[in-house]
Parts: sequence; structure tokens; C-alpha cells
Amino acid sequence: MDEAKLLARVQQDELVELTRQLVRIDSVIRPETGNTEAAVVEFLRSWVRRELGLEPTVETVEPGRENLFFTLDSGRPGPCLLLEGHTDVVSEGERGRWSVDPFGGLLQNGRIYGRGACDMKAGLAVNLVVAKALHSSGVSWRGRLALCFVCDEEGMMIGIKDFIRRGHADGVDACLVPEPEENQLCLSMKGAIRAVVRVHGRMAHGAMPRSGVNPNTRLARIILAFERYETAEIRRCGEDPFLGWPSVTFTVLRAPPPGAPAQLNVLPGEAEGFVDIRTVPAQDHEQVRAALRRILGELAGEDPDFRAEIQFIEDRPVVSIGKDEPLVQEAARAFREVACREPVYSGVPGATDGTFLSAWKGIPCLVNGPGPRHIPHQVDEYVEVGQLLEAARVYALTGLRYLNRGAAS
Repeated sequence: MDEAKLLARVQQDELVELTRQLVRIDSVIRPETGNTEAAVVEFLRSWVRRELGLEPTVETVEPGRENLFFTLDSGRPGPCLLLEGHTDVVSEGERGRWSVDPFGGLLQNGRIYGRGACDMKAGLAVNLVVAKALHSSGVSWRGRLALCFVCDEEGMMIGIKDFIRRGHADGVDACLVPEPEENQLCLSMKGAIRAVVRVHGRMAHGAMPRSGVNPNTRLARIILAFERYETAEIRRCGEDPFLGWPSVTFTVLRAPPPGAPAQLNVLPGEAEGFVDIRTVPAQDHEQVRAALRRILGELAGEDPDFRAEIQFIEDRPVVSIGKDEPLVQEAARAFREVACREPVYSGVPGATDGTFLSAWKGIPCLVNGPGPRHIPHQVDEYVEVGQLLEAARVYALTGLRYLNRGAAS
């Protein structure tokens, strides 16, 4: 009876309209204009006040970058379940490549279109509607349901790091993260190491390059050497069943670095490359870092003019949970009942805010949300309405059963 009452409160129309409203709010981080997640945070604050009658906490992480969070307390002893989400979205890129307004929230043929539609304005709507359903349905439940909406997940994840450092994750027993994973139950998240490689050369006239030292050719050697290392790691580790292959990818190359004018007839004095390293459970991050440093040392031993260093600027460990985790068991049971099919167990090909909740606090995090896995960060991003409703119903049942787990019937 309680479960039917709860599900009756999860309405498709409300989910759709809330998602569309959120998509219409531009929360791309634009340093040139000062645009941040602030407008979304203000929308969420007003929504929580109006729909739940609560005053959420809003904390500044950096100027214009805020976290918002609140807790529903049953008043009865029990576990604490966190529903987590991020308010920022990536850039829409060149608007002319979109067939729709990236911030229009268009509803067409069962899909909601726009930047952040699935990554992750839809997930925010799921969390809010589920919290409202639990709050207003009058069902019996135990423990606490916490919700947090953090900034900067698409960047250096300063939002969730700040949330944890301030102690707000203390006492959380489990977490659901509705990232766009086609409602698959993602038990693992890939690790990530971010690095900057700097190569020092010696400037020279482009007509007399031998009078200088070309940092670009040395950087090219590093790229090829790192590629060979990647190939060796793929052979050694094999394909992880949930996370796929490890990778070492140079994503940005610059010569000369910012601040120095680029001139066609000048050999630059320095070059740099940004490296995005993705890891799987078979790898140890310290060993990966040591291997990359060793490669630079070997290259230096072959060339007296080779001078380079690598700086590691971010470390996100591989995290995973088992199918026997109580939250996973309840999510799988709820999915079977809502979707009338077996759940697909999978992994997240990148990191999420859940990475740090799991790595820093030991909180079991299950990532399972609406939206196609291949669409985030692309033009004409969308979320399917049917998948949105399915996710909310799964979350509602999962949350209620997890919070009441172990209670006398």
C-alpha cells in the first residue's frame, strides 16, 4: 500500500516540466561573462521552499559557485541515503550545429532536448520529484533522505570536494547518482589522472632552427612513448567487463604556452601538453605515475637537449561496489518491478562526484540515471521521457525500501 501511494506521487508531467525548466537555465561556466551555476541554485532554492516547505542550505565554494543541500528527516532511527547531482553543464559549443535551441527545453517526439538535458538536469528532476513524493505521500519510512546539488562536476569537482571537507557527507550510508547511464546499474567508475607535460627548448629564428632546441619534436616523442605505454597497459590489463580499456590521451597541445605570442617564423622556447589518463582496477595509480616519469627519464638519456617534466594535477581513483551491496540489491529489485526486465550491470566510463564520496568517505555509490550514454556533451543532447519516468519510479522504490530495510514489517 505504501509503495503504491509513493509511486502515485511520481508524475510524468511534473518530471517533464521540471526537467524542461532546468534545461532552460544556462549553467555553462563562462569565465568571459561570469555565468555560473548560480541561476540554477536560485531556482532550486525557490523550488525547495515552495514544494517542500524547507529552507535549503546554500554554501559558497568559490565566488559564484555554490552548493545547495537539505535533508528530509523521518524522525525515526534508520540509515541516511543521499541523492546527489551537479548543477553545471558543459558548453553547447557552436550553436549553429544544433538543430534545436540548446537552452529551449524542447519537448518533441517523447524527448526533451537541450544542453544538460540528460547530463544532468534530468537527474536533478528525478531527485527532487522523488524527495517530494516521499515528503508528501504520507508513507511510513525511517532514517534520513539527504539531497545535495553541487557545482563544478564537469571541472575539477570542487563542489563535491568542498561538501565532503565540510563534513556534510559524514553519516551518509549510501548514495544514488543519477548520471545518464540508460538506467543501467553502474557498479564501477573509471579512475582518472590528469597531468601537464612541459618541454623546455631554446628559441631560435625559424630560418635557423639548428641554433635552437625544438620543444615540439621532443613533445612529439613523448606523445609516441606514452602511446606505446598505453598499448602495453591494454595488453597487460585486458578489457575490464564494466569499464573497458585503460587509456592515455593527450587532449591539449600548446606551443608556445599562453602568454607568449605565437609567431610562424620563431621556434618556441617551450611546449606543453595536457594528458587525460583513465584507469581500470588492474592498475595502481602510483605505478602509473612512476612509469610516465620513467619514460621522460629514458627520453632524456637519449638526447642531451631533452628537458621535460610532468606535473600531476588531479587524481581520481577507481571505485566499485558489489552486487551484494544493500543499495544495489534494492535498486535491482525495484528495476525489475518497474521496467519488467532484468537490470543491466555496468560501469561508468569516467569519474563522477560519487568517485570522491566513495574514495574519501567509503560511501557505497550506485550510478544509475536516465539518458543515453553516448549523448552527453554532444549537440542535440536529449533525454527520453519514458526513461526519465522509469528512473524516478526506480529511485522512489529503491529509496523507500533501502531506508526501511531491516525494519519490522
